[in-house]
Amino acid sequence: MSEALLQSALNGAHSDGFVRVEELGVQGMITLRGDFASAGFAAAVEKVTGLALPAQRKISIGENATVAWMSPDELLVLVDYASVDATVAALTEGLAGEHALVANVSDARAFFRLSGDDGAVRDVMAKVAPVDFSPEAFGPGDIRRTRLAQVAGAFWSPEPGVMQVICFRSVAQYAFDLLRISSETGGEVGHLG
Repeated sequence: MSEALLQSALNGAHSDGFVRVEELGVQGMITLRGDFASAGFAAAVEKVTGLALPAQRKISIGENATVAWMSPDELLVLVDYASVDATVAALTEGLAGEHALVANVSDARAFFRLSGDDGAVRDVMAKVAPVDFSPEAFGPGDIRRTRLAQVAGAFWSPEPGVMQVICFRSVAQYAFDLLRISSETGGEVGHLG
């Protein structure tokens, strides 16, 4: 892989407010579309990732892959960046004969992590996304695909005190600034939109 391909959107930018915001660098991401009701589709995903199809608005995190529900016919598969091409090939082969789309979208996305006190992380996210972030409504294993102020994004909490966020690479700086300002004491984000 060339050095250019290993360049993340913001070169590992980070900020320490009452919540730490950091760009996580390159991440293998695969959009997978198909018929979730098809036994062949489900079997191929499980064979390649080791994970069953997640339920609606859920994310399954395994040792070598993560599979996220994105819509009624779309999954996001996260793997190590170095193994994304091999995973795309394995999914394509496993889905032969199925009506499916497999696309490597790794270089089109930016990946962020918020960490700190669980309540503080939830407060930061509540400033930027129209989601109920109470622990009863949004916990580990839940994923939402919605807006981050003025841009599209998705996020999930792999554990208390951590939120992972993805967005399009083209709006990475906006998303980082949005999260950074929201994590500063008294941070208001109205002027960003």
